[in-house]
Order: sequence, then structure tokens, then C-alpha cells
Amino acid sequence: VQLQASGGGLVQAGGSLSLSCTASGLTFSRYYMGWFRQVPGKEREFVAGIPGRFGTTYFADSVKGRFTASRDNAKNTVYLQMNSLKPEDTAEYYCTAYWRGMNYWGKGTLVTVSS
Repeated sequence: VQLQASGGGLVQAGGSLSLSCTASGLTFSRYYMGWFRQVPGKEREFVAGIPGRFGTTYFADSVKGRFTASRDNAKNTVYLQMNSLKPEDTAEYYCTAYWRGMNYWGKGTLVTVSS
């Protein structure tokens, strides 16, 4: 199983970025997909979670109203649209796939928001 996140970069505060994560080696539509982020020296924190087909997408309080998440099961890809970015959103962003006790992580993509 491989998860490949992309789309990170440098953006000014108030700007937007769109991340994507493409999975391979699994039945993508079965998996609950999540986005997490981590700043050096801090624990990895939940950002958003989107179910396989049906259900509610959840967001951390810190990003509600600014971030949206979506997925395209035909493309094995999950997206994170980040708007109104703040310097405190600076982090390495990771995607993860979870189903029935199986949990996979991809390498992160760095998002840097300048003030």
C-alpha cells in the first residue's frame, strides 16, 4: 500500500492551497481517509476525516469553516482544500487510510504559511 500526498508549498497568510493524496494497493472506497498534520516537536494532530462512501466528514475545530475535504474513489484520491490559511497552519501534512484495523500512512507534504 502506498499513499502519496502532494500539493504543499509556501503561501501567504490568507491564501489557499489544495492538497491531494493518491492511494495504491488497496480498495480505496473501503477506507476512511484522514488528514493529519505535525509540527516538529509536537504531536501529530487530526485535521479532517472523510468516510469511504457515505457518512459525515469531520474537521478539527481549528480548521472548520476554512478547510474542506473531498474524495474521488474512481481516482483513488482524497483532497484537502485549505482556504484562509494562517501561519499556525504551517506543518507537515499527512494522509492516512483506515479500514478494519488496517492503518496506512503516507509521507507528508510541507505547508508553510508566511505572515
